[in-house]
Amino acid sequence: MLEKTFEPQAAEPRLYAQWEESGLFAPRAAKATDGAADAYSIVIPPPNVTGSLHIGHALNNTLQDILARYHRMKGKAVLWLPGTDHAGIATQMVVERQLAAAGNVGRRDMGREAFMDKVWEWKAESGGTIVRQLRRLGSSCDWSRERFTLDEGLNAAVRKVFVKLHQDGLIYRDKRLVNWDPHFQTAISDLEVEQREQDGHYWHFAYPLADGVTYEHPIAFDEDGKATEFETRDFIVVATTRPETMLGDTGVAVHPEDERYAGLVGKDVILPITGRRIPIVADDYADPTKGSGAVKITPAHDFNDFGVGKRAGLAALNVMDAFARITNEDVPEIPADLVGLDRFAARKAIVARAEEENWLREIEKTKHVVPHGDRSGVVIEPWLTDQWYVDAHTLAQPALKAVEEGATVFEPKSYEKIYFEWLRNIEPWCISRQLWWGHRIPAWYGPNGEIYVGETEEDAREQALADYDSEVVLTQDEDVLDTWFSSALWPFSTMGWPEKTEDLERFYPTSDLVTAADIIFFWVARMMMMGLHFMDGEAPFKRVIINGLVRDEKGQKMSKSKGNVIDPLGIIDELGADPLRFTMAILSGTRDIKLSKQRIEGYRNFGTKLWNAARFSQMNEAKRVEGFDPATVEQTINRWIRGELTKAERAVSEAIEGGRFDDAAGALYRFVWNVFCDWYLELAKPVFNGADEAAKAETRAMTAWTIDQTLKLLHPVMPFITEELWAELGKEGPARESLLIGAEWPVLPDAFIDASAEAEIGWLVDLVGEIRALRAEMNVPPSAKPPLAFVAPDAVTAERIARHRDLLLTLGRVSEIAVAEAAPAGAVTFVSGGTTAALSLAGIIDLTAERARLEKEIAVFESDIGHVNKKLGNPNFVSRAAPEVVDEQRAKLAEAEEGKVKLQAALARLDAMAGA
Repeated sequence: MLEKTFEPQAAEPRLYAQWEESGLFAPRAAKATDGAADAYSIVIPPPNVTGSLHIGHALNNTLQDILARYHRMKGKAVLWLPGTDHAGIATQMVVERQLAAAGNVGRRDMGREAFMDKVWEWKAESGGTIVRQLRRLGSSCDWSRERFTLDEGLNAAVRKVFVKLHQDGLIYRDKRLVNWDPHFQTAISDLEVEQREQDGHYWHFAYPLADGVTYEHPIAFDEDGKATEFETRDFIVVATTRPETMLGDTGVAVHPEDERYAGLVGKDVILPITGRRIPIVADDYADPTKGSGAVKITPAHDFNDFGVGKRAGLAALNVMDAFARITNEDVPEIPADLVGLDRFAARKAIVARAEEENWLREIEKTKHVVPHGDRSGVVIEPWLTDQWYVDAHTLAQPALKAVEEGATVFEPKSYEKIYFEWLRNIEPWCISRQLWWGHRIPAWYGPNGEIYVGETEEDAREQALADYDSEVVLTQDEDVLDTWFSSALWPFSTMGWPEKTEDLERFYPTSDLVTAADIIFFWVARMMMMGLHFMDGEAPFKRVIINGLVRDEKGQKMSKSKGNVIDPLGIIDELGADPLRFTMAILSGTRDIKLSKQRIEGYRNFGTKLWNAARFSQMNEAKRVEGFDPATVEQTINRWIRGELTKAERAVSEAIEGGRFDDAAGALYRFVWNVFCDWYLELAKPVFNGADEAAKAETRAMTAWTIDQTLKLLHPVMPFITEELWAELGKEGPARESLLIGAEWPVLPDAFIDASAEAEIGWLVDLVGEIRALRAEMNVPPSAKPPLAFVAPDAVTAERIARHRDLLLTLGRVSEIAVAEAAPAGAVTFVSGGTTAALSLAGIIDLTAERARLEKEIAVFESDIGHVNKKLGNPNFVSRAAPEVVDEQRAKLAEAEEGKVKLQAALARLDAMAGA
């Protein structure tokens, strides 16, 4: 007999060990009859080796595991390939902090080789944390194939790709703007930049016009916006939030259609402090409606300005060094007292000088978004520096075509827009990072600055011999590659490329990719570009499933500072992995998933319901029977549950195949709770307790068979509790052929759906449901058993009433059942299955008190409706409130309106009853 409750803390480690030992996580052996459709593969989005399992990982990996377990049970050879990312900047930061805390010297004092040894030591000791945590979630990855983005095989793939792209002219070195982190002394990707809103200022500076030029500037306007007053100016006003960058200004831009400055285009201004002449240029980037309409242009320190500078032919002058200190290397005119100052100290000095020299016109307070390094926390500086780049535009064209033509599809399809928008406007991809932990760039420099790119230093030396008569000293590039570069090769490098391996032959391209929307361009698009380029035009995956973002129950982003983070490991410790997984699945259909611990606890109750149903079945001797054939059952309830199970199997299979995990979980919930537990087992009780031995034996066997099929359907979503039940229930009856993870997915025939049984039990279920709803609406005490009468039923209904009389008495909690020509006095009538029925409530409820209760509750709903309508009718509320708050109010309104309608119907029934 099953224990009273399932204990996940004890069972989950034991069950996971059984799965691993079984070897079922690995793809099954190939068969001679296998075709492409018999393999299913998916690569895990590699989490950072420094990471710990967070709620986003829990969502993403639950969905992947559902797919892997489902296709495995469908008989396919399934490869779910796991691994971790070396996470260049994050890992280097962790190890540097540890060294500092232990009182060791910094990495630069230690030297590259010694520091790298320390990082590998850390990786060996602490780098497997998240992999162990994924096991706790139940992830059925093939751990024997686990990869790491810095393992030797991937290293070789990265070098080969770099060299080939360089040979093809698709990797090159260039001087461009990058996101520069002055703390870590490296370029970082957009994904590593955190945009923070903060208080700041616009400083309005007057740049004097050169050569005595003046112009008439409008200062007053009529109602139509036409200038009515002017003043003569010998300066042009620009505004900036970063005064320190003015030292590198090489132009002032105005809009080509801005009449105020039309006569100034082509003239010069004198840049304060440096005295440098810089031109006024026309460019659409200048917005006439913002500030003065004139914009200072600093191509070396602003991404937009860099574009303007390119178009206008302006010089790009660096005025900061790698530490974001003022330097005069490009601009010798910068005064000595500013050179060497930190950018923020320089800002104060420049503003003070502007005020002193009277070219500061205004200081305007503002709130603006400032980029910060997500790891360092310091303000990121757009900085002009030499870096390695990929010609992403060229590589993007096949990646665009693959999705446009349907070789790869997105689910939901709406995410294709993000993919297309980024690829159609793609910029060169900066792939070099000024770090030590990562794939070192396979480029060597000769004595005169020549660049030799090769997979090994020997390759580079062979190239150098063509330029020199003898061996020369070559120096390898100090930089490493962007982490996303190696991740872009993940779908094929992890399967052994550049070697022609059996895994590549069998599992590439992969079937699905499950990932988040925020890395569609950082990762998905880049995998598409690399896969198509290096794998003979084959896209790396057939389908991309985008999961939503998990937020708190109010729709707010989770953050430690808000104290609203849900720790998945804490949930697993307390409630087990299954409730968390089921919650992730059933909520996965929205872009923003509102999660609360209470929701997870609710789905723990779902698992408890299943466990209790299995115990109830055991207590009623429902055992698996050798040779039992569900096609031969005769009892109506058994033919009905067979059909309901078949429909559930169809719904679950189609939903998982379609990547609609919420629909799959919803179908499972409805079948297990609402159909099997609430109705079938209730309908089976009289049979279990009855004298008809044949009906009893059939129903016991059918119950056991149905539970078995249910465990199979539920296993991909809730693997632990279903595997435990499979084992425990398998102790009776024929021996199990395998663990549940290796069982065959049920595919039930259409013939299992019995229309007559469905109609009959459907009639009974609807009727009892109507009675129960009416009792609740009319506040009938649970202990009360009113009489039930059917008004002039037809012959089919009369037969059903007679057949199910005992069930109706028990399930409807009524004292007697009669057939009448008219509804009795003092009865509430309702229609079910086309027949009018009457529940006699006279003497059971106090009509006056019940009317007062209903009217009072209706008034509460009306008050709520009025209050919410007032809010939603206020344009200020709708436009200013957070979207989740507006949605919450709309949901509250819909709930109140529905509640009011139900109570009004109950009041109408009460009036009819009183009138009768």
